[in-house]
Amino acid sequence: MATRQSTIDHLLDLLAAAGPVSARKMFGEYCLYLAGKPVGLVCDEQLFLKPTEAARPLLKSADERPPYPGGKPYFHIDPDHWDERDWLVELVRTTALALPEPVAKPPTKRLRGG
Repeated sequence: MATRQSTIDHLLDLLAAAGPVSARKMFGEYCLYLAGKPVGLVCDEQLFLKPTEAARPLLKSADERPPYPGGKPYFHIDPDHWDERDWLVELVRTTALALPEPVAKPPTKRLRGG
């Protein structure tokens, strides 16, 4: 089942205190960003954060699973804990700080028409 826009809106509202959060739709699901840095995925109405050693001690449970078939394991954040706003904000901030900055893509060359 694809993630509903209302779920994304709810998560973005919960995470607003973390900083500039956003989500981009990808293949019917969403990538979650903090300050332009991809920190997780929302797939099938479930939140998955990129696994980092810095965030591991903050987890309520160390549940790791792939967000989609064949994917790498991510930290699965149980929806029962989403409304623990302060904890969720700290978890997402900690994850973002532990991840490398995204690499800027070089501009693509445009072909000139003849």
